[in-house]
Amino acid sequence: MSTFPSIFNDVIGPVMRGPSSSHCAASLRIARLCRDLMDENIKDILIEFDPNGSLATTHKSQGSDMGLFGGFLGWEAYDERLPESERYLAAAGINVEIKICDIKADHPNTYKIRLENDKETRNLTAISTGGGMIEVIEIDGIRVAMAGDYFETLVYCTESDEIISFLKASIPYDLIAFHQGKISFVEIKSQAPIDEIICDELKAMNSVLFIKCLKPVLPVMARNNLQVPFITCHEMLAYNEGKNKSLWELAVDYEAARGNISADEVFEKMRKIIHIMGNAIDLGLKGTHYEDRILGSQSLQFQQKLVAKQLVGGDANNRIIMYVSAMMEVKSSMGVIVAAPTAGSCGALPGALFGTAHAMDLPEDEIVKAMLSAGLIGVFIAAHATFAAEVGGCMAETGSGGGMAAAAIVGMKGGTLKQSIAAASLALQNSLGIICDPIGNRVEAPCLGRNVMAATNAVSCANMALADYEQLIPLDEVIETMKAVGDQIHHTLRCTNLGGLSITKAAKKIEAMLEEQPGKFFKSC
Repeated sequence: MSTFPSIFNDVIGPVMRGPSSSHCAASLRIARLCRDLMDENIKDILIEFDPNGSLATTHKSQGSDMGLFGGFLGWEAYDERLPESERYLAAAGINVEIKICDIKADHPNTYKIRLENDKETRNLTAISTGGGMIEVIEIDGIRVAMAGDYFETLVYCTESDEIISFLKASIPYDLIAFHQGKISFVEIKSQAPIDEIICDELKAMNSVLFIKCLKPVLPVMARNNLQVPFITCHEMLAYNEGKNKSLWELAVDYEAARGNISADEVFEKMRKIIHIMGNAIDLGLKGTHYEDRILGSQSLQFQQKLVAKQLVGGDANNRIIMYVSAMMEVKSSMGVIVAAPTAGSCGALPGALFGTAHAMDLPEDEIVKAMLSAGLIGVFIAAHATFAAEVGGCMAETGSGGGMAAAAIVGMKGGTLKQSIAAASLALQNSLGIICDPIGNRVEAPCLGRNVMAATNAVSCANMALADYEQLIPLDEVIETMKAVGDQIHHTLRCTNLGGLSITKAAKKIEAMLEEQPGKFFKSC
């Protein structure tokens, strides 16, 4: 993950299909880089997962396989063919083998991949760091650090001095580094692909063996000497002294600096995001169908009861529950959603903000502002904790979404910056230690309930902050505590299908029946 997270890379996004951004979107991005490493010519693939990590038990049911196969084919994370990616991969003549073996992985979401064709064999190891973000940590036995936010050119060679001198005199670049090993290469990070004429001149050098060009997989690129105005809440408040900006305005300042774009571009980019979110909620409320899932379109039942006035009062809260459910059902039926901050927690934040906005009859611009406010709180979490349940439990996903939403709701109601920060702190305090234990090895339950809990917690904490309840613990310290608590949660309780509700008799029965009869638990709309 970048030292300076982007709202649109790390927090609000990606636009995707599938149950989990850590599994589906991240694996697809990793595989896209693998495809480039092989010049789009892959014949045989070996994928290895460590038995002590999350992927050993979840790679199939939570979408890692689906994402990998789509990425090897060069697809986007929202491609409608993704549920059938295994079939398409076989039709393309690409053979895949998946092994569970001790690869000495330090990270629970580690992908070790060997790629072959008739001419060459390449190796790549990468990790999924949460919310669809990735890092390639090794290529062909050489340690690297690639987040997919640069054009990466690898010049495989026997000697580097002539190559580096030529490159420094010939191209604009952000980084040129020589990596030496059994096979060596010069790595060039740049804002644009290296011109073909330059590549031809490189290939003509006696020391150059071949060149690989890896395209960026993130929407917002990094750059050399990247600077942002602040990266903690404390720094943000210092930056805001004398400016008196609201949280959403500070978010625009941050992302404009991070992405090197104008304030208007930041605002309109977020508008496009909320359109996708709004469409997903509308789609969910029309009813969804997908065989391989546990829960049906429960938001329809909720809507019927709400219209019939058969639920306990509280218009905004009930609307939020319905929207959260609709969004989660679209995710579970392979519809297009925005991982905000993750796919597993994609309902809490938009459900809370759209539900509140609609209950208050607010215009679209106010939802855009709210999502920007939420995004900035997410930046602080991404920079100093994690969004990955495999690393920090469900508090990293739904907990983060609730904290982000709480701050944004305060702004929607006209609260102060201080109150927004207090709301985020209170909401995150309430979610510390929540484990990740999906039932039936599917990202549906208790995920739906925890998304609802996070969204309604956000409303409660927003109101507490608006009433000037005391947060006691500053937001930065709460985020630091999130990281510390996540590190202490046992690995069986961090999305491994090895603990909590995942291993109850009922859950294992559901899991077995889903494997034998997809759709067994689906309730048709």
